[in-house]
Amino acid sequence: MSQPTPRRWGRWGCVGVLLLFAAVCCAAPIAGTINAYLAVTTGAQGEDGNVEGGSAADIPPRMLTAYKKAVQQVGRHVPRCRGMRWPILAGIAKVESNHAMGRTIASNADIRPRIYGVLLNGSGAGGNTTVFPDTDGGRFDGTAHGERAVGPFQFLPSTWQSVGEDASGDQVADPHNGDDAALGAAIYLCGNGRDLTKRTQLRSAIFQYNRSDAYVANVLGFIEQYTAAAKAPALNNVSGNVRTVIEAALAQRGVPYSWGGGSASGATFGICCSPSGKSGASIKGFDCSGLTTYAFAKVGIRLPRVAAAQAGMGRRIPARLGTSALRPGDLVFYAYAPGRDSTIYHVGIYLGNGQMVNAPRPGAVVRLDPVSAMSGYAGGARLL
Repeated sequence: MSQPTPRRWGRWGCVGVLLLFAAVCCAAPIAGTINAYLAVTTGAQGEDGNVEGGSAADIPPRMLTAYKKAVQQVGRHVPRCRGMRWPILAGIAKVESNHAMGRTIASNADIRPRIYGVLLNGSGAGGNTTVFPDTDGGRFDGTAHGERAVGPFQFLPSTWQSVGEDASGDQVADPHNGDDAALGAAIYLCGNGRDLTKRTQLRSAIFQYNRSDAYVANVLGFIEQYTAAAKAPALNNVSGNVRTVIEAALAQRGVPYSWGGGSASGATFGICCSPSGKSGASIKGFDCSGLTTYAFAKVGIRLPRVAAAQAGMGRRIPARLGTSALRPGDLVFYAYAPGRDSTIYHVGIYLGNGQMVNAPRPGAVVRLDPVSAMSGYAGGARLL
């Protein structure tokens, strides 16, 4: 069980939206006239300001193996549990220990040096104001003078003694072993048999782990990112520069949307503010044209920074031809007034089969979306 330390994240509110709108590509669709903005719908991650992306690339391979192994094993211990997935465990571990980053993770998943939280003695350190008496004589947390959370999933020893199981095969349930800890977390989250495919039950499971709404929103944001990163579309019959561009964009799945973020070199901190008042200044990631700029730079193509200007690159594919005229690697545009490229507000990269790689809006992450997910289809451009 996590340390009882609530996480609180700031909210951003900015002015000067009309001025900045001309400088950044992506915004909510406009209804009626060009200067009438609609607020974007934001998810939990954007609402609570996560600042780092979550993709499979930021998880040490041995820890990712532990998460996947726990998913396979949890049914033996909680047969009625439904919907346990590795991104759920990754979301918890990201917040609790950043996947034990900086530690040595052995082939058997033992983590050294061990990860200890603050001593929960009511001193106020780490936000704790309640005394937690020792329950394990220091066996797990290394001290008999009180309790402290342990391991990559930050279990209190008392909680570990009720959910800890051996997943590594050494006949010892050790919270400092990645396999054991991941299985213990899966058991704890499953409870008496939750259905984690249901959002309400998933939220309840995370809230039980740490009774803070901010913590729940934070973890849910990372779960969304890891879920997006876990989807691997097939790239049949795609090769050469087209494949390079698409793979570069796909590799950013799960990275947060950041208003004004992204360059030819990769994710960057953005600027303030989107039409909904969301700032990218504290978020390292991509907006829509930042993502396309990055992906096409991989093949030596330098794109203008904003979506409307990118529509002037390559061979234009008119909207009247429909989406069937698109090919993998094409830019896909959306406009407030289709037919007037000056009103283009969004761009994605076409994958094929009606799908695109998309950095859709503040509060979301780079992900796969149907071409129909955005309003005002304005055709495409073929650069390759």
